[in-house]
Amino acid sequence: MKRPKIALFDLDGTLADYDGQLLQDLRRIASPHEPEPVLYQDIPYLEARRHVITSQCGWFRNLPKFKLGWDVLEVAREIGYSISVLTKAPSRKHAAWSEKVEWCATHLDDYIDGVTIAHDKGMVYGALLVDDWPEYVESWLKHRPRGLVIMPANAHNADFSHPSVVRYDGTNQDEVRRRMQERFNAA
Repeated sequence: MKRPKIALFDLDGTLADYDGQLLQDLRRIASPHEPEPVLYQDIPYLEARRHVITSQCGWFRNLPKFKLGWDVLEVAREIGYSISVLTKAPSRKHAAWSEKVEWCATHLDDYIDGVTIAHDKGMVYGALLVDDWPEYVESWLKHRPRGLVIMPANAHNADFSHPSVVRYDGTNQDEVRRRMQERFNAA
């Protein structure tokens, strides 16, 4: 029996629109005199608000789908990858763990073979990783020098570059498909 060729998909910022929902919620509670909120800039009052927002019961469970990740998911499915979600849950927000699993059960039941919640994504095997966060991508590639990463584009990964990473912005689906097929054939 052949080993399955596994594609690991991140959840937040890849299949679920974490950034879009967070920005919408930050705007909703901002003063009319505040500048536009900026994510991932280590601004203490915005980080405190982010924590309050994402700690709400149901916040992770109700995230909308993120189109770029779903584009890649459809390609992985067409090629024949065994698809699993690989997500990192917040260490102090235990409700987020179960809400992420609920999100997967609601939106991905027909797509995935499993869900893994890990503190270190680098420890999880796969031929392919689809993830938006550079730190997690680097950790995973450190252990998988022949692996391929498809990175849904966003502001916090705009400057990231690596020979094993294809940044997907919605305009280069042919390149993504070609590289994913090459990796599938080589695995």
